[in-house]
Amino acid sequence: MSKNTDVVVVGGGYAGVMAANRLTQRDDVTVTVINPRSVFVPRLRLHQLVGGTHDAVVDYKDVLAERVRLVVDSVTRIDAAGRKVTTGEGDTIAYDYLIYAVGSGTAGHRVPGAAEFAYPVATLEAAQRLRTVLFDTAMTAPVTVIGGGPTGIETAAELAEQGRNVTLICGGALGPYLHPKARRTARKYFAGLGATVIEGSDAAVTAVARDAVELGDGRTLASEVTIWTAGFDVPDLAARSGLRTDAAGRLLTDETLTSVDDARIVAAGDSSAPSDLPFRMSAYTAYCLGAHAADTLLRRIAGEQPTPIDLAFPAMCLSFGRDAGIYQLGHKDETATRLYFSGFAGKKLKEFACEAGIKHLATEARKPGSHHWFKDGKHRPQLLRARRDNTVAPVA
Repeated sequence: MSKNTDVVVVGGGYAGVMAANRLTQRDDVTVTVINPRSVFVPRLRLHQLVGGTHDAVVDYKDVLAERVRLVVDSVTRIDAAGRKVTTGEGDTIAYDYLIYAVGSGTAGHRVPGAAEFAYPVATLEAAQRLRTVLFDTAMTAPVTVIGGGPTGIETAAELAEQGRNVTLICGGALGPYLHPKARRTARKYFAGLGATVIEGSDAAVTAVARDAVELGDGRTLASEVTIWTAGFDVPDLAARSGLRTDAAGRLLTDETLTSVDDARIVAAGDSSAPSDLPFRMSAYTAYCLGAHAADTLLRRIAGEQPTPIDLAFPAMCLSFGRDAGIYQLGHKDETATRLYFSGFAGKKLKEFACEAGIKHLATEARKPGSHHWFKDGKHRPQLLRARRDNTVAPVA
């Protein structure tokens, strides 16, 4: 009789759920997911929660395989030597293998006043709190969104569409990934929604007050509600547990996603840094990495050699309220092409992408091993070779 293998998955987001579902291909593998919430949070919807057009929660029974045990708790420490984790409730759960998929959250505030007076959006609880604050705020009150990435763009557009007085401060270019043509379209959408967009590093926020924000060019803007979307941080669980991380706190792994410190720990999603060259943070990347992390463990359990990750990032999609979107196609080296879809087509493709993430998880729960993803096979190996040869600076 074959020995049963216990796998603990720390984190129940896109990466963790995909990995857990995929591991159920083997009947002799028992999977436990430890997650601090009893519901799955599709973070692609959090800006809609803020705007009141979506509740941004999905029941785990709709995305998690029946054979997977869900423990609603947090993990406070990983004991790699003892192969066990300690939970917030003080329980100890042993494992044969562990998948580290703790995700990411709001970036640490380095701007004076931001921690006290700016509202984050990166978690369910933060978005719910902001929603409540906005409910009690007059529609004419000035609202400032800080951060020109996808979360900032979508949050600003969602609120502007409601008729709120919104200013989006980018601190750089609007939507850095977008092709210049698509960026011009994004500016037109914001103009049509009546929102103000401030771009450029000289206009970056230097301080946040209770009722204003200060910019690097000397301007002070009135802001009754200030929303912070600039960047993400990862939990410090790995570092606290004595595992090596990159400068941002992501768990360092090799190209199979295996920890450089322990062959029984595999990482996936926003909290992983394979070869100190992490992939772009996104839901799509997270569940693809989750699938590969599961494949690495399944191969190791079977006595086979795990394979390196091969993943391409084919597109980025943004919503501009409920009536328009941009679906930006990209090259395999993660640069934008001239081709993008906008308007109604962009909106439909954005909604399709949001729904597809949940569908992929649900399908993997029913048919473990079925998920496939876009691969490159060229760009990442070139980056890794260049780094080994010291011909280019490390990519953050």
